[in-house]
Amino acid sequence: MRLFRRIMLGLLAAGVLTFLALPLIVPQQTSGTLSNREAAGPQAEFVTVNGLDVHVVTAPYAGDCTCNEPLFILMHGFGASTYSWRDVIAPLSEAGTVLAYDRPAFGFTERPVTWTGENPYGDAGNMALIDGLIAKYAGGHPVVLVGHSAGGALAAEYALEYPDAVSGLILVDPAILTTGAGPDWVRPLLALPQLDAIGPSLVASIASSGDDLLRQSFADPTKLTPAVYAGYHQPLQVAGWERGFWEFVRAPRSSGLAQAMSSMSTPTLLITGDADTVVPTSDTEKLAPMMPNATLVVVPDAGHLPHEEQPNKFVDAVLAWVRVTYSTQ
Repeated sequence: MRLFRRIMLGLLAAGVLTFLALPLIVPQQTSGTLSNREAAGPQAEFVTVNGLDVHVVTAPYAGDCTCNEPLFILMHGFGASTYSWRDVIAPLSEAGTVLAYDRPAFGFTERPVTWTGENPYGDAGNMALIDGLIAKYAGGHPVVLVGHSAGGALAAEYALEYPDAVSGLILVDPAILTTGAGPDWVRPLLALPQLDAIGPSLVASIASSGDDLLRQSFADPTKLTPAVYAGYHQPLQVAGWERGFWEFVRAPRSSGLAQAMSSMSTPTLLITGDADTVVPTSDTEKLAPMMPNATLVVVPDAGHLPHEEQPNKFVDAVLAWVRVTYSTQ
């Protein structure tokens, strides 16, 4: 999450240096050449939610319990996509229906540059998207939000705001005590026309700096294979991804989530890798006693992505918690 902070502060420094030198109108260039659907491939699944073309990966319930099994909604972290959940979607379907989706600005979900109503890249727009996904997929079943890193912070924020809509939380290395957000005074500067003109070019560096974050996220570098790099790079084929990411960077966000965690009543499973240095393992360990109804699991031999590095151990922890919380056995 420090990467996001560096991006925001770097944007400010670059903007100040170039403020007078660059014109307000800069030709917009993109390294991507495909539409979001073309980049995702012919087998990809999309749904329309709040007018947004959302990329999803689904797995129907594969268990044999007659109970009211939950709907798991999987929310990836910063710079990731549904690809991050690839090894756990099918196993989790033994306990409930699984829905993973690409958050706006990431993966293959549409990246609009104009909109009516809520900014789809901001907190309010993300909340509305979760509302829409629950309405489309839950069908009266209990909803468990599974959020990783920044996705974990978003899941927690949603549960605090709409406690009746969520029956459980699984927060994986959640970016709550360590957020990566820049200082509040930076955000208004990002709306300046001069910065807006060059913003997409400034954030294009995430294409390379994202690899640095990915390397930091793995405890075992041998598991970071060329196929994994390719999976993370594939959304960069989308034309205009830089503009979408720039809109995400300058979108409105709330603060103060950490101070509100003591009022979280939703049953919560906290999972962290024992070697996480992105959101330090100690952060998640400190978070557990702050939450009245939380269970902590530390996954051995894993960094910031335990569901990728140790998918079997991750699934075992989730299924054990689900059995107790939802009496599915």
